[in-house]
Amino acid sequence: MGRVDRRISEELVNIMPTGKDIRAKNERNAKAAREGKTKPRKPYQERVLAKRSPVGTIALSLICFVVIGGVVFELARLFL
Repeated sequence: MGRVDRRISEELVNIMPTGKDIRAKNERNAKAAREGKTKPRKPYQERVLAKRSPVGTIALSLICFVVIGGVVFELARLFL
């Protein structure tokens, strides 16, 4: 059990940033914000709409139902 814990803690040490790294990144971000060089962010509604599929869930399920049903009926017609 001790070996596993040590390996996990060593992995976390390699992943987690140090306090110095955090302060440096914070300083860079603060400097960019003071200079007005931050990236403009899209409004929330645009971000949500960008993630959506152009085809609705109901329409997609209806298309799948028709296609799969057609395949089933064709196979039944061929083999029965």
